[in-house]
Amino acid sequence: MHKNVKMTHSQIGLWLILIVLLSNIKLSAQFKAEKLLFGVAYYDEYMPYDRLEKDIAMMKETGINVVRIAESTWSTVEPQDNVFDFRSIDRVLNAMHKAGIKVIIGTPTYAVPTWLAKKYPSLLVTTPQGQRQYGARQNMDITNENYRFHSERVIRQILAHVKDHPAIIGYQVDNETKHYGTSGANVQKAFVAYMKNKFQTLDAINKAFGLDYWSNRINHWDDFPVVNGTFNASINASLNAEFSKFQRQLVTNFLAWQTKIVKEYAKPNQFVTQNFDLEWRGYSYGIQPDVDHFAAAQALDVAGIDIYHPTQDNLTGIEISLGGDLARSMKGGKNFFVIETEAQGFPQWVPYPNQLRLQAFSHLAAGANMVSYWHWHSIHNSAETYWKGLLSHDFEPNPTYKEAQTIGKDFLRLSDKLINIKKKNDVAILFSNEAQTAFNAFSFGWGASENYNDILRPYYDALYKMNIGIDFLDATKNTELSAYKLIVVPVLYAASDDILKKLNQFVKEGGHVLYSFKSGFSDEHVKVRSSIQPGIINDACGITYSQFTIPQNVKLKNDPFSAGNANKVTTWMELITPTTAKVLAYYDHPVWGNYAAVTQNTFGKGTATYVGCLTSSVLTEKILKNVVEKANLWKTEQQFAFPTIVKSGVNQQGKTIRYIFNYSPTPQQMKYVFGNGTELLSNQPVSKESNLNLEAWDVKIVEEN
Repeated sequence: MHKNVKMTHSQIGLWLILIVLLSNIKLSAQFKAEKLLFGVAYYDEYMPYDRLEKDIAMMKETGINVVRIAESTWSTVEPQDNVFDFRSIDRVLNAMHKAGIKVIIGTPTYAVPTWLAKKYPSLLVTTPQGQRQYGARQNMDITNENYRFHSERVIRQILAHVKDHPAIIGYQVDNETKHYGTSGANVQKAFVAYMKNKFQTLDAINKAFGLDYWSNRINHWDDFPVVNGTFNASINASLNAEFSKFQRQLVTNFLAWQTKIVKEYAKPNQFVTQNFDLEWRGYSYGIQPDVDHFAAAQALDVAGIDIYHPTQDNLTGIEISLGGDLARSMKGGKNFFVIETEAQGFPQWVPYPNQLRLQAFSHLAAGANMVSYWHWHSIHNSAETYWKGLLSHDFEPNPTYKEAQTIGKDFLRLSDKLINIKKKNDVAILFSNEAQTAFNAFSFGWGASENYNDILRPYYDALYKMNIGIDFLDATKNTELSAYKLIVVPVLYAASDDILKKLNQFVKEGGHVLYSFKSGFSDEHVKVRSSIQPGIINDACGITYSQFTIPQNVKLKNDPFSAGNANKVTTWMELITPTTAKVLAYYDHPVWGNYAAVTQNTFGKGTATYVGCLTSSVLTEKILKNVVEKANLWKTEQQFAFPTIVKSGVNQQGKTIRYIFNYSPTPQQMKYVFGNGTELLSNQPVSKESNLNLEAWDVKIVEEN
């Protein structure tokens, strides 16, 4: 029998030092996806009356074959300390199994019960703004020893109870986990231990972070200051960035810790996943600053992601594609799960006819093996009352539910052809959480509103609209670059010498790199390089600069990319002098007109392009087009552009699957220029050079012969 043991403060400090060991746990699983999963989150506990059998009947009519339960209901499972009640879980498990619907069990640790917060007030997270109050979810300190003890106990109690149930196909650990800004006394103590372990001496820290500035030098470990974003963003971004890295490692460690517990109970053919989320701007937008996704995903069998996006007239598919590309890249190209996406969602997101279908197949086109809605029904009270599920508040069939029925039928019918799609891309975006933290500390100076994702997204969006397939690479890992022909590097502000030298070597050996401004400017500790800028990559780029400024009424001289009214430079400009580089664009300005804005340099067998200013989205796309053509990557798919989006992959029968989407309310006709095949949704033959008609918000899927 397992015996739980509370950890002392000293033990938890030591445990946190061992983050790297835990975060590198790689647990192999024998789980193999055999059919597409079409699912919903289901909360029988939230229902105003008993309708489980009715819900299951409606799910069966929709083709739903998996539900996700239990991740939000700790207080139901453990109503009082060490008093457990599994009736709600058993009831759903048994009913779903009888109906042939599979179940994913979530650990309920992201929302703590009232009795736990009352018993241990200190487990509520302390942030730079003070201690959080009870009420909202994700209000706990994920390192707190009492929180950990009770989390482990409830996980073990649930899993010991359900582990042999035949309905369960896998487990989800926690929910959209982040560090929640935790920076209380216990975290500060653990951070000091982490710094001792990493740097060994205070002299090394003082030198790496430049702490002589403003008398911030630390001369005794007992004098180590409290570190949080409020203190360091304005005083020492280096120390702040290291603390942010440490906080992200807390998340990696927390998820590895939960995964290890779950693995003690999971069957070999069951998976463990997590639903990562993205930076939130009212919808899923970009790289999550509070989680190292690539590190945290290593302990999991399957990467999972939550993708929410605008619909109606604002549906572009970009967020679907970006979230999918990121999730697929977390596990080296393996297929992933969309654990949450909206059915109706916010009132402004109720989808137009055909949009729910378009969205579902867009997830598959990125490599998803599961599409699951949050959630089945609309909730009648509390914070998410007006976030609508697949069913509305009346539980009756509605147009969105009826459209979901067509998706379920097609998923079932085409599962063997569309599951486990493998994608091979020639282009990657190199991102970095460390560069994100560092750039966001300074951005473009005091008062600037742009952050890291504001720079990354226009590059991703432009490639998406040109039908260029994308992978993501993490600049902070031992990343292999040679599999790609073009690497796009947005604002790699903080980076080690090693990754910059690897990029130089990649170009020298025949690769193509596109850099944005501020790349290579500081080292991994956010200390600005004292060498020629851009640091280290100036060798491959064939340029130098020592000054930069904020443009006022600046454009590119002679409109070299034919951008017309969009020929604009805003927010930032570096005054570049070429050494060996060819100048693609100069600034159009009476003073700065002799300086280059965009350059391209042959280095060894490859080419490095450098964009020294913030350009309009139109200019960004045109510069990228130039680079894609230079890399000989302007191919058949590039005959088409947004709103016609083309994605492809190879299915498990070795055949090319071609997805063709119309992201517009206007019908489109395209000449089908790919290989002969069968359009799977209509089961009609398609021949090369024939016309393919797409209705508003339509999708075609061709399996080539």
